[in-house]
Amino acid sequence: MPIDGHSLLILTQIPGIGPHRLRLLVAHFGTLEAVLRAAPRELAGVEGVDAKTASLIAGFRKSAGMEMASRFADRQLNALHRCNARLVTLWEPEYPANLKKIYDPPPFLFLCGTLESSDATSVAIVGTREPSPYGIQMAEMFATGFARLGVSVVSGLARGVDTVAHLACVRSEARTLAVIGSGVDIIYPSENKGLADRIRDHGAILSEFVMGTKPDACNFPRRNRIISGMTLGTLVIETGIDGGAIITAGLALDQNREVFAVPSPIHENRPGGTNRLIREGKALLVETVDDILAELAPRLKDQIPSLTNGRSRPQQEMTLFEQNAYDALPDDERIHIDVLAERTSLTVSELLVHLLSLEFKGLVRQLPGKFFVRG
Repeated sequence: MPIDGHSLLILTQIPGIGPHRLRLLVAHFGTLEAVLRAAPRELAGVEGVDAKTASLIAGFRKSAGMEMASRFADRQLNALHRCNARLVTLWEPEYPANLKKIYDPPPFLFLCGTLESSDATSVAIVGTREPSPYGIQMAEMFATGFARLGVSVVSGLARGVDTVAHLACVRSEARTLAVIGSGVDIIYPSENKGLADRIRDHGAILSEFVMGTKPDACNFPRRNRIISGMTLGTLVIETGIDGGAIITAGLALDQNREVFAVPSPIHENRPGGTNRLIREGKALLVETVDDILAELAPRLKDQIPSLTNGRSRPQQEMTLFEQNAYDALPDDERIHIDVLAERTSLTVSELLVHLLSLEFKGLVRQLPGKFFVRG
């Protein structure tokens, strides 16, 4: 049986037990009782546990520290209950599937909201806390495009690009997940408390930090590895050359995940982090949502059946905009995107979002040269 959250919280209070050793001990012994009953020799047989740590663990059960640790765990779970939140452990099916695959997944996550299996099809959107109008426009465009396709958007609830991406998703009533660098009971920045409430209704607020943890600067690099680790790829929109988004991009690369970047206009005096990522070959230059999905297609085939070969045409519901675009397509001939835009009275960028959604539903196919036909 998977180890429970109360027991995990107790284990975190044993001196010398960090996340890595915690995972190893649980994997080896299976339960808190088994860990605490183990003799020092047995404990020292676990990879990464030295003799000193083994002695500390073996003596912990009968020490005053055990009672204090149990009270700590009780306080944490009571605080979670007051926030209508809960703890999800690494060994539960609900734990984010992509995050389980990274080198150092958190043994547990504090969660407000819901996690769904569909969140495995997700992309991170990160960037500067002070975006230009162009950066805001790009964050809105990409987040809205992902939202309309059912791709979950993960970000960090920070000011700027993060906030714009989350807002675009909740306005579309689509799933978005915010990973924060504090306890889930301390929303930072404070002006995003209302947004956090809306995110809970359309996804989740997550943290590996215990309740009551303040948003100290040292927490955010660890937070960033969760943002990149939960997703199939990370999109960077406007950042300085040493910004937090650059750290997230580096972590994504270390985790063997894709990194994408929206180029910044060279004539504007803006931070050049995204252009440097592209120039150094660390990120793929992207201009539209379909640039990203085309790159992720091999990983998405299991989640989005319309990407597989030999598919049969599914019966799918369409939004009013999608129906407008679909009805404007000829029955048996191709049509160029510019002509289709005239027929639908939509801009080309708006139309591309709806056509891409229709393509994923198996109702439309894109041909070379921006021509489209019914699927």
